[in-house]
Amino acid sequence: MPRKMGARIPKKTLSVLNCHLFRDSISSSFSGGHTLNIEQMKQVLAEILARTDLTPCVVGHRGVGKTAGIIQVCRQESWRYVSLRLGQMEVGDLIGIPFREGDTMHWSRPSWWPSDGDPPTVVHCDELNRAQQEDTLQAIFQFVEPPVEGEPRALHTHRLAPRHKVVVTINPPDGSYQVATLDRALIDRMVMLYVESDHACWQRYAAGRALDDGVRGFLAGNSALLARQGAPMDLQVEPTERAWEMVSVLRKNCRFADELEMEVYAGIVGREAAIAFMRWLADNRRRPVTAAEVLNDWPLVADRVAAQRDDLQAATVNDLVLTLQASPTLTEQQEEHLVACITVLPRDLRFGFIKSLLKIPAVALAISQDKYDAAVLDAIRAIADEARA
Repeated sequence: MPRKMGARIPKKTLSVLNCHLFRDSISSSFSGGHTLNIEQMKQVLAEILARTDLTPCVVGHRGVGKTAGIIQVCRQESWRYVSLRLGQMEVGDLIGIPFREGDTMHWSRPSWWPSDGDPPTVVHCDELNRAQQEDTLQAIFQFVEPPVEGEPRALHTHRLAPRHKVVVTINPPDGSYQVATLDRALIDRMVMLYVESDHACWQRYAAGRALDDGVRGFLAGNSALLARQGAPMDLQVEPTERAWEMVSVLRKNCRFADELEMEVYAGIVGREAAIAFMRWLADNRRRPVTAAEVLNDWPLVADRVAAQRDDLQAATVNDLVLTLQASPTLTEQQEEHLVACITVLPRDLRFGFIKSLLKIPAVALAISQDKYDAAVLDAIRAIADEARA
């Protein structure tokens, strides 16, 4: 029998429906490939360059606006912009000219290289796969690779200050461009962002630039003629250990709009792995956060804990109490994570949680330290007042 308009749907049914809708949106978002328009590319670029040391690689057909979008991001963020047209460069243009100082060989700093005292700079390695000589491509390989943790990005003997960042652009190797096939190891070191023409995005750009009304009007009725995209852009991105580490860096440091998150991950671990990962995350959001996640991975689950329903909050608290009763020894970082969790709980649940923790001597000693007073002391006072009453 058809359900009447306005009838209440059980929460459990709604939860199942929402899950199916989310999964459908994951699949449909990839029905035409994992691509961004220029506005979306700019949002993603600004996040990655501002918050990580990863190297974005923008892949798109000619004329789509790759370079213009990067320049606009630099202006928006007040970053200095330096362009390297790698198709016109040789190894000496990248690493400098050798000279002797006594019995030691040195290399002069190239004129384009940002010095330590320069304002934050984005070095744009343009036309990476148009480098005419194999040794030029091998030389730039080191520069586009994200720096090893704790070490600066480098090119031969030169070291790049951490505030300077690198972005790459290429045309897709689909047979319609005179480009070299990139080494799989090089692709694995970059965040691949696929960009295609989007009529609505272009119309906003055209209006902002006051382009000719006739051109805009014609394309409004003939959007298929905006650009000939050419063959699909697929660089055979596949999951690797390094790729998953890059996804982890992005999840810890960047915030992407929901509709962009999967597009970004697909350019790192590939389409199939990105879909599976996003589905796993969707399933995970419906279960309570575990004690192990709170104690060991608090920055990753903090938002989830704060947003949990009351029943899921109670499940997390119960798991923490049972876990700490069985194993009350905490590292300093786990202490901090536990106290941080206490601060996001609702008031009533927080008091009950702390009351349970105070019955575990080692944990009570840990959370009663002076440095945690702001988070814990009010609750302890309330418990004491309750006992006196």
